[in-house]
Amino acid sequence: MTLTVAEGIKFLSTPSPKALAAVAVVVPVAFAGVVAGTAGDSAAITVGVSQAGHQFGIAPILAMAMASITTEYRYNTIKATFLAVPRRGSVLVAKAAVAALVCGAIGLVSAFGSLTVATLMAPEADLALDTAADWRNVAGLAAYYAIAAVIAVAAGALVRHTAAALTLLLGYSLFVESLVPAIPGVGVEVHRWLPFNVGKQFLIGAPDPGAAPPGPPAPPPSTSLLSPWWALAYYAAVALALLGVAIVTARRRDA
Repeated sequence: MTLTVAEGIKFLSTPSPKALAAVAVVVPVAFAGVVAGTAGDSAAITVGVSQAGHQFGIAPILAMAMASITTEYRYNTIKATFLAVPRRGSVLVAKAAVAALVCGAIGLVSAFGSLTVATLMAPEADLALDTAADWRNVAGLAAYYAIAAVIAVAAGALVRHTAAALTLLLGYSLFVESLVPAIPGVGVEVHRWLPFNVGKQFLIGAPDPGAAPPGPPAPPPSTSLLSPWWALAYYAAVALALLGVAIVTARRRDA
């Protein structure tokens, strides 16, 4: 607990997490307000549409979580950290836990803020959280961001260089996964099991075969075949596996 508190203080005492947290909240909320305010038909504004801005929040979330470890390598403070706490695995677990808690809280603020703004801008729209899918779409953003933060900490610990780690993870999450289905033969099947695609299955679900494709404000649905809660379990398992690899690697190489 003392180590987690220390990492929390370290995480929140620098200006960059505050700026990235603000971006992760303001941009999705503003997007929800613009979409709801400019919609010609209030019936087109659904809970899912109000949450479409989460796709713009994932980049600052990943950057914030990753910086919690890569910044220490950049300024060479990681040696002092590992000298103070020789159990390197405990350090990485504490960093991942702090990042997950902070990013999960940001997800809640962003999601409910977006819903509130959309309700104010389109008061006639049906934005009540009447179903489990609606609640997952809103409150589930906390889990989606928290697990993404663990992935980012693990990636940062493995790569160690801020720019390289950020380019690698943002490029993968924002572009590579969406391009995999274009691979002839196996692309579609491989894409079904990629972590952010599967995590999105928990958040926004799979496409309805009888429904029209999502409009421009809405992100494309997941192609995963897992049920929402199994999708969340898989997404979390991938994050924990990456963190485990990062811990083993940190123990074996010099700081």
